[in-house]
Amino acid sequence: MIRVLVVEDQRALADALAIAIAAQPDLACGEAVGTVDEALREAARRPPAVVLMDIHLPGKDGIEGTRLLKAAHPATRVVVLTADATPDQLARAVAAGASAFLAKHSAFGDILTAIRTTASGKLLVEESTLAARLPERQWERSGLTRREHEVLALLAQGLGLKAIADRLVLSRHTVRGHVKSVLVKLGAHSQLEAVVTATRLGILPRQTT
Repeated sequence: MIRVLVVEDQRALADALAIAIAAQPDLACGEAVGTVDEALREAARRPPAVVLMDIHLPGKDGIEGTRLLKAAHPATRVVVLTADATPDQLARAVAAGASAFLAKHSAFGDILTAIRTTASGKLLVEESTLAARLPERQWERSGLTRREHEVLALLAQGLGLKAIADRLVLSRHTVRGHVKSVLVKLGAHSQLEAVVTATRLGILPRQTT
């Protein structure tokens, strides 16, 4: 079972999310909380695998909450929910240790996907939370090679190293080397930070659905 903690100060939304999540056969969710301090107390009692964290909360905001939760429980994944994501917010959340970003109006199925994806150790950035891109070939100005850009674009889709290797017909060792090079060139400390940084710089092309 994947234990989920909902941190949302809009009580009706919080309760609805908690009930719907608990109804899933592979997920467990207790009572939702409305502040970072309550989340920290609940996590200390029963550490969750995944936290759904609103950014705008009374007292400490969700980004600070993410930092504090990750400091206390490094294995916990945090999915940031926001109604008005900005590139700066995303960058701050990445630095705090967030594993995923979703718009608050996301379909419930997308929220479930985010929970399960991050619980497995992957990252996820929903297209609607990202800023508008610059022209697609902006990536050339970053110093990335075409192959590194391809790997970065697949990371942004939430693919792991094996899936990327299979997609590009490369060895996992080669893909790992490309990822390391991307992190160095973008000055990023994690795959998610690289994705967000690349998005802010206009390096990633707009995804289509």
